Amino acid sequence: MTEEQRFIEKLQRIEALFAGAATPGEKEAAAHARDRIRARLHEQQKTDPPIEYSFKLRDRWSHKLMISLLRRYQIRPYRYAGQRYTTIMACVPSRFVNEILWPEFQQLNQTLAAFLNEVTDRVIAQGIDADTAEVEMAPKPLPSTPVATVDLEGS
Repeated sequence: MTEEQRFIEKLQRIEALFAGAATPGEKEAAAHARDRIRARLHEQQKTDPPIEYSFKLRDRWSHKLMISLLRRYQIRPYRYAGQRYTTIMACVPSRFVNEILWPEFQQLNQTLAAFLNEVTDRVIAQGIDADTAEVEMAPKPLPSTPVATVDLEGS
């Protein structure tokens, strides 16, 4: 089994956990987890009407994950003209967001970030340089020292 397959299974186990899987056999049935969560969402919509949420995410990976998670549960993600790319809007019952969507997203996002970090370190170490240690701490420069800044966040 590849590392990627193990990672996908881990994501499926997280989903099964949020679906309320009660038995070990049920936890393995990740395909049924999505249906159970959708059923919970439809039940909650009867007593807790959807409200508009604005999810502001920091990076493309989190953004893609949230869109996929919303679509998985048949919730339409959108954004308004003029909103940042990393903003996602959705109409969702607040109870569903608090009990399922946001906690599941946080666990999945943490798992995805760890996986992407491991892959990035491995690829850089193999393809560029084996030293992937963090940068050293240097003393602050004197105020008269010119410093050029490159901001890739705005790209």
